[in-house]
Amino acid sequence: MADEPVDCSVVRSEQILTGLVWDLRRDSVELVDGQTVVREFVVHTGAVAVLALDSLDRVLLIRQYRHPVGMALWEPIAGLLDVPGEEPWVGAARELLEEAGVIAARWDVLVDVETSPGGSSETIRCYLARDLSAAPGGRPPGSGEERTMPHTWVPLEVAAAGILSGRLTAPLTASGVLAALAARALSWSTLRAFDCPWPAREWVLGHGRARVYGPSGPKSTL
Repeated sequence: MADEPVDCSVVRSEQILTGLVWDLRRDSVELVDGQTVVREFVVHTGAVAVLALDSLDRVLLIRQYRHPVGMALWEPIAGLLDVPGEEPWVGAARELLEEAGVIAARWDVLVDVETSPGGSSETIRCYLARDLSAAPGGRPPGSGEERTMPHTWVPLEVAAAGILSGRLTAPLTASGVLAALAARALSWSTLRAFDCPWPAREWVLGHGRARVYGPSGPKSTL
């Protein structure tokens, strides 16, 4: 069983908002049964996340205010794919350094997620980072809210219990922690190479459904 792309014909496409981080588009789409429907969705840059796991099997979570839901959520470190030419795993390592002052010697792909496919083109790849060490000089000075975001190390089982009890609800926390728990139970045999293909990301980019960044700033692939 596998998800697969469907290249439905886009009859008409209109960008109705150019935002600070992502855009909003309205497409008229001809489905495979011949009917035409209108879909509005967020044109997203895509992102990477890092589930950092230390030698005691604790995961690093940060607490960040998420305004659309009005909640402070405990989440893995994550960041947008908004640096031109930067490979996803390089972006993940940069985020881990910038947000936590941590370096990982071992990187694997843990899980790929489309966070809200009914209304957003966002694709996220979550990496498992292990063999951790503190960066020389510690955590770089942050900017904005990053300077005050709390960090904590949580045993993997405790984080999983928080998810299953409904106390931890962020999608990357749920997918990353539960994927790590399952992968560990299988002696990490399900992990993929850090640079393995990312079909969903490649398809979104190749079919005009991602906001990309060039040397002069963001642009739509429309």
